[in-house]
Amino acid sequence: MSAHDKLVGAATLKRLRLARGWSLARLARAIIAKAAELGQPLDASLASVQRTVARWETGRGPILPGDRYQLLLAHLYARSADGQTSLGAGSDFAELLDALALLGESERRLGELRTLLVKTATDGGGGLLALLGPSTQLALSTALADPSRLDEGLLAAMSLAVRDVNGQIGSVPFVRVQLLLAPIVESCRRLLGAAVPEPLLPGLQAVAAQAYTLAGRAAFETRDDEASRALYAEATAAAGGIGSPWCRAVVHMSNALVTLYSTPGIEAAQRLVDAAVRDARAGESVTVRARAHALQAEIAARAGAERHARAALALAWYDMDSDRDGDPAPTLFSHAHLRGFEGVTSLYVGDPAEAHDYFARSAEALQAPRERVQRAIVATDQAVARIRLDAPESAAELLHGCIDAASATGGRVASIRLRRARSDLRPWRREDWFAALDDHLIDSFGA
Repeated sequence: MSAHDKLVGAATLKRLRLARGWSLARLARAIIAKAAELGQPLDASLASVQRTVARWETGRGPILPGDRYQLLLAHLYARSADGQTSLGAGSDFAELLDALALLGESERRLGELRTLLVKTATDGGGGLLALLGPSTQLALSTALADPSRLDEGLLAAMSLAVRDVNGQIGSVPFVRVQLLLAPIVESCRRLLGAAVPEPLLPGLQAVAAQAYTLAGRAAFETRDDEASRALYAEATAAAGGIGSPWCRAVVHMSNALVTLYSTPGIEAAQRLVDAAVRDARAGESVTVRARAHALQAEIAARAGAERHARAALALAWYDMDSDRDGDPAPTLFSHAHLRGFEGVTSLYVGDPAEAHDYFARSAEALQAPRERVQRAIVATDQAVARIRLDAPESAAELLHGCIDAASATGGRVASIRLRRARSDLRPWRREDWFAALDDHLIDSFGA
């Protein structure tokens, strides 16, 4: 950070304090009180904390608040002056993160702070409204009362909030994702049933499709299949009105994956994948087309159709290696994800050693918090490959980490795959390491 950036960050911290009518001493008292409330009392006097606060705000070489003070400031500024949790754009909390960034804090640490406060918001029964800034909350309330006042700015803020929730997957359990999404899902339903300005309808349908799809995934992960099916039906209908076939392909693919694990056989999932491929081929996103072909390869491999699976996989690689400049969804799928599909294909209709290497490369690349669930799935499949390579104890060692990840996120697909891997290990059930794995599964999942 430049000296100028640090001065701007210090000025922002001072402005946040003054906007609440706090003196240096009053903010110091608030910090001390918050620390005690969180069960982390500060071993420092009021005068000492006040001097520390002054060093953050000084115009002569301001310093970055330490980790502990950052946490306390985050809790203080996450609540607006009226006591409501507010973490979205325009909130004091968002401005605090901006100030910390200017003072030199890393993106990783700021992401951790944000995730922690999201968890805190859902602990208190809060929802997605906490991720909307005060002005956006007001605009949403106004639009719900008078749908004719819906505008593009509100739609953009709602879309950003849904993406924000999506980014929390892997960092917070799916039950929290449901809590975060509930208000916007209901808001979309009400607005779609009202007379909103006609030019804004496709944008509203796009937000609704995103929210319903994510909510359908979360409902599936928390084992509410009936709600999941209903949400996916709403998502499909909403996506159909956008005018971009790739958007509906995204819904079909998400629906296909949950259907694969909630409906006997693969026929229902196959129909959804075929629909996704048709929409993806008609759409403008090459990335979505690659993902659809990769999923087509997995379904074919599970059915034992090796030639079909290899052909679909080749198409997926062709799409991924194509020119994707201007792609509307470039981050939806990656080479790391595609290697995982290569592994699945080889696991079912090829060489388990080859599958193992594909899974290892995929898991190594899937390191972002948002990819934690996918990494657990890939690593579990890697363990299955080890079992087929007659390395059961090594497979069990890998599965312990997968259990921890699946337990932390509440991922249903990962837990289903874990149980199948455990079943594959039954020939070694008298081994001590098998008993240890069983104990870990019982401790984490209760069975």
